[in-house]
Amino acid sequence: MFKGSNVALITPFTNNKVDEEKYIKIINFHLENGTNGLVPVGTTGESPTLSHDEHQKLIELCIKESNGRIPVIAGTGSNSTEEAISLTKHAEKAGADGALVVTPYYNKPTQEGLYQHYKAINDSSGIPIIIYNIPSRSVIDMSVDTMARLFELKNIIGVKDATGDLNRVDQQKSKMGEEFIQLTGNDDNAFEFNKRGGVGTISVTANIAPKMCSDFQKFSKSKNPNEFKEAERLDKILQPLHKNLFIESNPSPVKYVAKLMGLCDDAVRLPLVKCTDKTKKILEDISKKAQLI
Repeated sequence: MFKGSNVALITPFTNNKVDEEKYIKIINFHLENGTNGLVPVGTTGESPTLSHDEHQKLIELCIKESNGRIPVIAGTGSNSTEEAISLTKHAEKAGADGALVVTPYYNKPTQEGLYQHYKAINDSSGIPIIIYNIPSRSVIDMSVDTMARLFELKNIIGVKDATGDLNRVDQQKSKMGEEFIQLTGNDDNAFEFNKRGGVGTISVTANIAPKMCSDFQKFSKSKNPNEFKEAERLDKILQPLHKNLFIESNPSPVKYVAKLMGLCDDAVRLPLVKCTDKTKKILEDISKKAQLI
């Protein structure tokens, strides 16, 4: 169920309020362009600056609008275990297909603390859970051994790996086997990630290039030589996007390109700010080269 190009959805704002009309427009943009899964209210969706009500409403809207056509993996992580449990239970009740739960940030738990955090969420819900391992943001790195312990629990099914270390794909596959779902959180390493046993991505770039990202994912796993060559061609087009969407803090750059495409405004909530004029020029150039605008 969870494979291919899963978009880490941006959250559109107008006058600092969630723009539900634009959000629904964005969801339908993905339904029409081959995106394989929707991931609302993650990092790219600016979850840290959403209220609980906004967070829950966005998940509900995403589930309602997609109406079972593609999976919804709701962002439900927190550095408070009780809060993560509450958000995960809400996502399950709302009808999400899975939950993406980030490793607790700032409070720096030990590996045993990580295990107990996820075990508590697992034991309190019945929804498939994907671990989100992103040391660059959360400061701690879940070990392969801890991940293997968690995989023994009923609801833990895989990982969004944003370590940037491709050797982890091999290590995790060796330890947990092919049933353990591995999705990259780094668009730029998706090709090699899939070659080593990954099954897809949770993508920032898919916000603005959904069909290219979806086609790339499909062809990158193909045994047909012509389709594999097409994956190589698409990867070359996508790489400048992958790189330049992170020249300032995500999601400011991807929101600016979304604005150029007429999807939504480029507004972000503080402490994030809009892109500089210099960055906007770079984004305009790469968007034209990729024929997005």
